[in-house]
Amino acid sequence: MRIKLINPNTTGSMTDLIAAAARSVAAPGTEIIAATSRSGPASIECHFDEAMSVVGLIDEIIDAPAADAYVIACFGDPGLLAAREITDAPVFGIAEAAMHAATFVSTGFSVVTTLERTRIITEHLVRNYGMEHQCRRVRATDVPVLELERPESNARATILAECERALVEDQSSAIVLGCAGMADLAAYLEDRLQIPVIDGVAAAVKFAEAIVGMGLKTSKRGDLAPPLPKIYRGKLASYAPGNGLVGSTTSLKAG
Repeated sequence: MRIKLINPNTTGSMTDLIAAAARSVAAPGTEIIAATSRSGPASIECHFDEAMSVVGLIDEIIDAPAADAYVIACFGDPGLLAAREITDAPVFGIAEAAMHAATFVSTGFSVVTTLERTRIITEHLVRNYGMEHQCRRVRATDVPVLELERPESNARATILAECERALVEDQSSAIVLGCAGMADLAAYLEDRLQIPVIDGVAAAVKFAEAIVGMGLKTSKRGDLAPPLPKIYRGKLASYAPGNGLVGSTTSLKAG
């Protein structure tokens, strides 16, 4: 089984961290192909960053080699539904995967994320994914994404302290890590908190293995059918659906 793990930001060192987390949980015989977006922001921390990251994400799905499943390794799940339109291979967002995983092992979870504005974006996802009853609270640490990579930063202690507050103030029985860049913290935090700590990268990889193993593909009936052929202008002209690049699962070589 081949799973393509796409970091939709352009920071290669973060891709390496995410790939290590994915490979640590992958089953024997699962190949993790890690890709860093070639266009877009260095980190994704706002709606504009998310919008600007989607074309790079689409490029990675279009490009060979094809995969049996795709994982979007950003907690905002940017471009998730668009990605599902252009391939019949299953596509997983790490936020959606992590929240579902948390409901299997707890009755209430808190999400601990990075910036305050990211907290608001995550709250939108909680509502979109129907998790209002299970998600007790989304908590911001005001740790920028790229600070997570700096050993000299206080990010680890800050995140641990916020998780500890979640246990007391939210009465949560699980923690969802709200950033792909936190993937290497799950074991550290779980050891100290003594509750399930869910990294969305790991969750998405395991869900991908299960869904592919069941022989399931993304439905092409309704709104996840390939995009309708039409003219695109300007910088996106080459992405026009129906031109052989985007628009059918056959042309994309995926799935």
